[in-house]
Order: sequence, then structure tokens, then C-alpha cells
Amino acid sequence: MNQHIEQLALTCGAWNQVYGNRNFMIDEHFDIEKFAELIVADCYQKLIDMDQQVKGSHNYYKHAAIQIRLHFGLEP
Repeated sequence: MNQHIEQLALTCGAWNQVYGNRNFMIDEHFDIEKFAELIVADCYQKLIDMDQQVKGSHNYYKHAAIQIRLHFGLEP
């Protein structure tokens, strides 16, 4: 699993359990809505950062970031 996604999942109540040589995510109190919001917020921030790095892009990345947040029902 991607380490960054794993960290977001752990933030939302999941934890790792190792059985033998296999690693499982346990989700007894996992907040899937919060997990989804964290992923969208993370993508939003990445696009905002890209927008600030690329000058003269006519705010393409910022516009894309706002559209992603709106698509998932989050405030821009």
C-alpha cells in the first residue's frame, strides 16, 4: 500500500495487523468519510502547490483543484 494513503487511513481509525508474513488493514472504527475527505484535500493541496509553481498557467491547476473539491461536495 502507498505509505501516504496508509498514513491517511491510520489517521481515520484504521490500524495495521500483521499475521505471519501478511499485513492487513483493520477497520473496526474506520471513518471512511473522513478518509475520502483527506484524500480529496490532499489532491486539492497538491494542485494548489502546482499552480503556485507554474507561473502564467492561467490558474489551470487552481481551477482543477476547486472543481475536484466541488465534485466531491467539499468547500473550495
